[in-house]
Amino acid sequence: MLLCVSASHKTASFDLLERLSRTPEGVSTALVDAASFVQGAIVLATCNRFEAYVDIEEPMTAAGAVGVEAVVEAVEAATGVPAADLEGAYVVHNGRRVAEHLFAVASGLESVVSGEGEIAGQVRRALSAAREDRTTSPELERLFQRASQAQRRVKNDTALGRAGRSLVRLALELADSRIADWSAQRVLLVGTGAYAAVTLATLREHGAVDIAVHSPSGRAKTFAAKHGIRAVTADHYAREAATATLLITCTTAAEPVLGPEHLASRPRPVSVSAGRCPVGADASPAEKLVIDLGMPRNVDPAVDAIEGVTLLDLETVRLHAPLEELQATDAARSIVREAADTFHIVGAQQSVTPAVVAFRSHILALMESEIERARARGDDDGRVERAMRHLAGVLTHTPTARAHELAEAGRGDEFVSALETLYGLTPDIPAASASETA
Repeated sequence: MLLCVSASHKTASFDLLERLSRTPEGVSTALVDAASFVQGAIVLATCNRFEAYVDIEEPMTAAGAVGVEAVVEAVEAATGVPAADLEGAYVVHNGRRVAEHLFAVASGLESVVSGEGEIAGQVRRALSAAREDRTTSPELERLFQRASQAQRRVKNDTALGRAGRSLVRLALELADSRIADWSAQRVLLVGTGAYAAVTLATLREHGAVDIAVHSPSGRAKTFAAKHGIRAVTADHYAREAATATLLITCTTAAEPVLGPEHLASRPRPVSVSAGRCPVGADASPAEKLVIDLGMPRNVDPAVDAIEGVTLLDLETVRLHAPLEELQATDAARSIVREAADTFHIVGAQQSVTPAVVAFRSHILALMESEIERARARGDDDGRVERAMRHLAGVLTHTPTARAHELAEAGRGDEFVSALETLYGLTPDIPAASASETA
């Protein structure tokens, strides 16, 4: 059974999402290691969502509730975020709804800016990370691969991708109201990851020419050579930050990489009426704009209290997302629903789950019958019942494990045939569609 526990910009605060995103890499491993019924887990952590996709072994009583509890415990163990802080901040998708949700997420339909492009790569990287950690499963592999296929179809067959704007583009559009001449800006880009290349391309589209890059992890020289910009070493970072008129941070660092100490300016007094300068306010040439695209935050919030500095972070970007960008098109939703339906039809044909359920139900029914006989003969202390239940567990374990191995190898039909031959059991498996989405 597939399960998704999702905390996103729709359900959780920005601060909570930031805390969750600091150490997401340990959650899937904690899940698989701690819960024997979890066959696989993949965590998708972005600046606006934290989701755990879990493959749970069936059948088990209250599988959904037990699975959610396991996810919350793993999140607490890996990130340090208490379970109490997660209450009311997530939603749960299970069964058929998981595929449709992930396909919509991968297509950008659930993003802050509908149709934004970065999420597709983040979904692919989440699968790659699970493969490296050995926490994926055949069903999760199929789910995430089909999600990428659905995303490509939405991108190619609808106007959603062309109309949607990435968070990077939206942030720079907000900055555009403050900047009269992009070519006159002295820009410092901090970070060399996936967002950095997108940010650099977008800066050039706006007309920026004086661009330097600094990497806290030491990759600035390689990035600068590849893209034809200046590299800034650690020794010169503070000086470049102090003289830049536009700073954009987009690293995955767990702690802030830009603080008041880098800007060499005196903090201004903070009053009750004081706050961030409106994004569209007039700016003097001495003013500095800092855009923080990092998750967790790359910039110390104290920077916003420095005279002449305005901080624009992801939370502010989210609040400025235009309503029209938040609306998914009917065509894109239709493609996602169709892809999800196909996923389940084909999965029902390929999966051995109905066969495993039939097998276990058969064994458990025989066990209950024998337990009733034992009770009738006077099994007052329940020793026979306990022994029978233990034996049933032992008898079903190896065939169940073997069934999943056969399914992973594309030979699940052999398990079904064996059940029919040995026990006369014919699992109820829905017929597949004529073709699966390519």
